[in-house]
Amino acid sequence: MGDLLGQLTHLFVQSLPTVIFVFVLALVLERLFFNPITEVLKRREAATSGALARARELAASAESKTREYEASFQAARQEIYRQREADRRVAMSERDERLRQARDAAEATLKAALAGLAVETEAARRELGLTAQSLGSEIAESILSETAPSHGGRP
Repeated sequence: MGDLLGQLTHLFVQSLPTVIFVFVLALVLERLFFNPITEVLKRREAATSGALARARELAASAESKTREYEASFQAARQEIYRQREADRRVAMSERDERLRQARDAAEATLKAALAGLAVETEAARRELGLTAQSLGSEIAESILSETAPSHGGRP
């Protein structure tokens, strides 16, 4: 057993520089390679997550602005519809007023024409009456003069 222990000690002593070299290499790699890579990865992760957070904020802001734009657009559209309706009401009111005025003017013209026609009718009746009387007188005179005894002895 002593021999085995001696061989193990000899192997340990021979492998000690390799073990030290591996530890030194691990420390050097840790400081020169792994730490910088880890730092870069951390910064990259922070930048990526920060960019994602910023992108989410911008998306939320854009969505909010889109909703505001749509709301203002809808309000403007409703205002246009209200204005159109008001303009339509005014136009309809003006049209109704013009129609009423035209009806009143036509009615006044009709009344004036009827009154003139009534005056003309009355004048025509009077004239017909006078003409009828004068014609009646003429007819009567004509008949009487034909029926009157003449000097020729006719009855």
